[in-house]
Amino acid sequence: MSKFQMPQHVIDRVMEKRGRLNVFESFEPEKTALLIVDMQNFFVDGVQPCLDVMPNINRLAEVVRRSGGLVVWVVLTVAETEDGPSLWPVYHDNFFTEAKMQAHKKGLTRGSPGHEIHADMDVHDDDVISEKTRFSALVQGASDLHEQLQARGIENVLIGGTLTNMCCESTARDAMMIGYRAIMVEDCNASRNEEDHAAGLTSVYQSFCDVRSTDDVIENVLVAKNAATAAE
Repeated sequence: MSKFQMPQHVIDRVMEKRGRLNVFESFEPEKTALLIVDMQNFFVDGVQPCLDVMPNINRLAEVVRRSGGLVVWVVLTVAETEDGPSLWPVYHDNFFTEAKMQAHKKGLTRGSPGHEIHADMDVHDDDVISEKTRFSALVQGASDLHEQLQARGIENVLIGGTLTNMCCESTARDAMMIGYRAIMVEDCNASRNEEDHAAGLTSVYQSFCDVRSTDDVIENVLVAKNAATAAE
């Protein structure tokens, strides 16, 4: 797994704008959800960068659970049945060849093998499974995730999964826009190549969320409120 480095020109721009590298120093674990986006067979099988981040995702998920936070597995569903209509016709009708559209629809139909979360993902019975029908997990009308998070008192979201520059980036943008404090966990996200991965992270870092590593989040961000107060 390659080590991402934020470009210096982006760091310079961020420091000029806000005067600090990280917007959020710590999250109260009980008010934090880890959103694991689209780690489904259709996206993950045979894509090495996606396979490479699985251990970090599982490790962070376990820490979030132990600290009292919520783990959410977000899955993309584009059709309810293989021969049924697309749940996202403007996308399927305009951004694919016919063959590619059929493959995408078949692979992400509810109940298909491609729709399932990859077997190497450590899903627990008390985790939440949330379906979405758009790139972002927080688009109104395309998912009930926002309502589920609000019902549980969630204020902070950690974002991992695939693809960094598509569904994960879209989710991070919408999270901030509707009032969540967000961090994209760099080495829990993956794209098909390093360039796409970097593009997604450098874009959201400037105005939408922090970008931090798994180790950094575990050691420095997920800090109980009483511990953070005692350390001051």
